[in-house]
Amino acid sequence: MRTTSQRWTAVVFMMVIGIVGMVGFSTRTISRTALAHPAETPEPAPIPAPFDQKAALAKLREQIKGHEKEPAEKVFKNIKMFTGMPAERLLNVMDLGMTHALGRDCTLCHIPDKWESDENPDKQIARDMNAMMGTINRDLLKKIPNLSQNAFVNCTTCHRGEVKPAINMPPPPKAS
Repeated sequence: MRTTSQRWTAVVFMMVIGIVGMVGFSTRTISRTALAHPAETPEPAPIPAPFDQKAALAKLREQIKGHEKEPAEKVFKNIKMFTGMPAERLLNVMDLGMTHALGRDCTLCHIPDKWESDENPDKQIARDMNAMMGTINRDLLKKIPNLSQNAFVNCTTCHRGEVKPAINMPPPPKAS
């Protein structure tokens, strides 16, 4: 006579055998189908070339030649932050400020050659984070007594070269 534990073990074993049998059958069926119809087997997507930020910025600078000092919103499409900033300075802020502060290239927020597109949701996140930074600098820091007169925060204050700001401190170094 089997114990309850032995019966459960047998049931679980049979379930595992059944699942393995179904997976094996499905895999064999799929493999045979792919071999029988090779024309229907999709080609893998090509690996995109790595983004060349230096070349992309050079191309943008060439496109705005003669308009570098004009407000960014008159030179570029869909400018919602940094309005009034000269176009050339905007490129520098994006290159030296945003990408270094976040440790990523332009493609974190933008689609190359479709810079004005809002398809990438990270672009709106960057806009919202910039608005938060403005509120902190313009309104909140002034209210902290005894704080430096020129105190400000920027992307690097929290991000430190990472897309997601750290929310935990690293462990302290071990004492020797």
